[in-house]
Amino acid sequence: MKPGPAAPQTSQAILDIAQRLVQTRGFNAFSYADIAGVLRITTASLHYHFASKAILGVRLIERYATHFAALLAAIDAAAAQSGGGARERLRGYAGIYAAVLAEDRSCLCGMLAAEFETLPRAMQGALDDYFALNERWLQGVLEAGRASGSLAVTGPLEEAAHYIVSTLEGSMILARSHGGPARFDAAARRLLAGFGA
Repeated sequence: MKPGPAAPQTSQAILDIAQRLVQTRGFNAFSYADIAGVLRITTASLHYHFASKAILGVRLIERYATHFAALLAAIDAAAAQSGGGARERLRGYAGIYAAVLAEDRSCLCGMLAAEFETLPRAMQGALDDYFALNERWLQGVLEAGRASGSLAVTGPLEEAAHYIVSTLEGSMILARSHGGPARFDAAARRLLAGFGA
């Protein structure tokens, strides 16, 4: 049976609601019944679009990673146009996290990372891919900044990229539980200052 005309919109609505639930509660803290209640559809309808919660979870990560990659490309394009270079790109990266926190959400993949051991294997793999995407991009920014002298980068680029992701993800989680966006902003400023950005 093929989906009807409303199927793509329904699938997107399911993903949108599931993403908000993960970003505010965590993956293990919601069920298909929560989504069905918001959409006023049956859980059987949800299973039609996403046969299992694990499949839904993988699709959420893939969609989030695609969106994030587009944001990174936009940062690159803006920096190229303005001539801002590595500093501007690094600030833009931290700005992505700040924008998510401003909506009283955490990074989808940061929330999932906290539940990593309980996630299905396919979701774990997709999560690894997401963070690898981030760290590869950051390594490129750091390498360019070190080469131009615009960023202060010592040690292996891989470690520096890991440090940036870990600091921003952790600061976001703590900001939601204690201190709010101001706490995150202070941590991000200190992080960026350490790289001369």
